[in-house]
Amino acid sequence: MTVQTVRNFLKLESASGLLLISAMLLALLFANTPLNWLYTGLLQTHVEFQVGALELAKPLLLWINDGLMAIFFLLIGLEVKREILEGELSSLPKIALPGIAAIGGMLVPALIYLWLNWSDPIALQGWAIPAATDIAFALGIMALLGNKVPASLKLFLLTLAILDDLGAIVIIALFYTADLSVASLVLAALAILGLFLLNRSGVTRIAAYMVLGVFLWICVLKSGVHATLAGVVLAFAVPLRTQNQQGKSPLRHLEHSLHPWVAFGILPLFAFANAGISLAGLSLNDLLSPLPLGIAAGLFVGKPLGIFVFSWLGVRLGFARLPQGVTWLEFLGMAVLCGIGFTMSLFIATLALGGMSSEMAESARLGVLLGSLVSALSGYFLLRFAAQRDLYPRSVLKGEKV
Repeated sequence: MTVQTVRNFLKLESASGLLLISAMLLALLFANTPLNWLYTGLLQTHVEFQVGALELAKPLLLWINDGLMAIFFLLIGLEVKREILEGELSSLPKIALPGIAAIGGMLVPALIYLWLNWSDPIALQGWAIPAATDIAFALGIMALLGNKVPASLKLFLLTLAILDDLGAIVIIALFYTADLSVASLVLAALAILGLFLLNRSGVTRIAAYMVLGVFLWICVLKSGVHATLAGVVLAFAVPLRTQNQQGKSPLRHLEHSLHPWVAFGILPLFAFANAGISLAGLSLNDLLSPLPLGIAAGLFVGKPLGIFVFSWLGVRLGFARLPQGVTWLEFLGMAVLCGIGFTMSLFIATLALGGMSSEMAESARLGVLLGSLVSALSGYFLLRFAAQRDLYPRSVLKGEKV
């Protein structure tokens, strides 16, 4: 990954993060004004497609969550594959610290959530909600600090978020599936086989992969496995290089084509559709109930605690090194920003608790918004403080022996 590529990516993600904030605020505005009827009615609009016996009928909200988010996961899959083959995930030294941080950043928030919700077997299903990080939102907050944040720290956050997304994909695949349809799974397996044969045959036309990808998405949608995972499978089938190594990379071309649409279209639309929470009658008891408190505490306390402690241990034990030019105080600020779950946390909340009562779904979204908001503000001011002051000798902050 070239320096210019990283800069362009960070600019796009940062702008997307600021747009996500606007979409969230707009959703809250609609949900808490007389325009609420318009907001609710729009999301519940019935959209139907039918070809012969095949019928796909869902409210607009589910088309966004199951359909458009599959494109988001396609982009994640493309990024993960590229990084594994030739980027920041291509060797053990590069992956050591972000890998350790990602494990801590998923494990500790889940444990905090489980501890606070242990007595509620239904709420326990949401244990993975605070384990996610919203890379666009986090980089959007970092963008407000400009050059005060080291570029190496931004790249580390990017790598950590990719691993975080990969962990979320595994969690969704293993824990958030409905009753399975054997016939649909068989058809999905045939579609995957077709994608594999296209790749092995050296086919570089993206259209060929997209046709099979749409068929795979329909099969997975009908199978009981969440449809967004079809996007990940499709991504890993798209070839990174052409056979003669001279032509344009199909994977890079598709990734660059999708990125603006996802950053400025799909993610803000998802945020607008899922962040509209009515705050009418909200009390302190509502905020401190186990479900939203578990999510908020998992994001704001568990996420940075897991990332920082696991990373510190990894560095002290000699398994990894801090990014160049980054102090521990700056690293802590970045870890706090990782508590911004938002898009991915809202998505997992929909999978885990969307089928439960509307009160539980609202509580989960409230916890995500609260934890993300506090993490965003705290991370911003901590990074700003770290940029202005050195409280300790630089060697100590870097974890060097003195």
